[in-house]
Amino acid sequence: MSIEEILDDMDELLDKASGVPFASHKSIIDGERLRELINDIRLNLPQEIKHAKMVAFDRDRIIKEAEAKAEQIVRQAEDRAKVIVSEEAIVREAKKRAVEAVTKAKEECDSLRTAVNADLAKTQAESEAIKQATDTYISSRFREAETYYTNALKDVQERKAKIDRLKRQRSVEQKRPQQAQAAKKES
Repeated sequence: MSIEEILDDMDELLDKASGVPFASHKSIIDGERLRELINDIRLNLPQEIKHAKMVAFDRDRIIKEAEAKAEQIVRQAEDRAKVIVSEEAIVREAKKRAVEAVTKAKEECDSLRTAVNADLAKTQAESEAIKQATDTYISSRFREAETYYTNALKDVQERKAKIDRLKRQRSVEQKRPQQAQAAKKES
């Protein structure tokens, strides 16, 4: 069953719903049937939409994980820096490593975000390519059909013209003996 058919069934369910007394804008509907129709819509969603939702969900999850990891790295770096505060060189090194760790975590997060966005763009591009290929195929089939019927019509017209020429030729040939006899009678 297509989504359009399911939506039509939902409209029909609402149209057949009985009104609530003293509340003309409210109706009683079969809740079980409405749930079945909603579930049917969910089951019939196109795969591309489901895939895009999964990609978006994965992107958000990956970004959250990367941010949590970055925060964890920053906390670990800060904790480590506090432990070795006594020596200035060590403290400077710890701060440097903390900054590097945060930078690296942010770069990884950005890289993951870029990869997820690229996957989403690729999915959208593939969907568009499928649509364009379908449009091209349909256009091609229409052109082929048009060419076929044009050639068939041309062939029929040529055959009709040939038949008309043959009829005229026979008519002329049949008149010649009659004209010859008429000429003999006159002479």
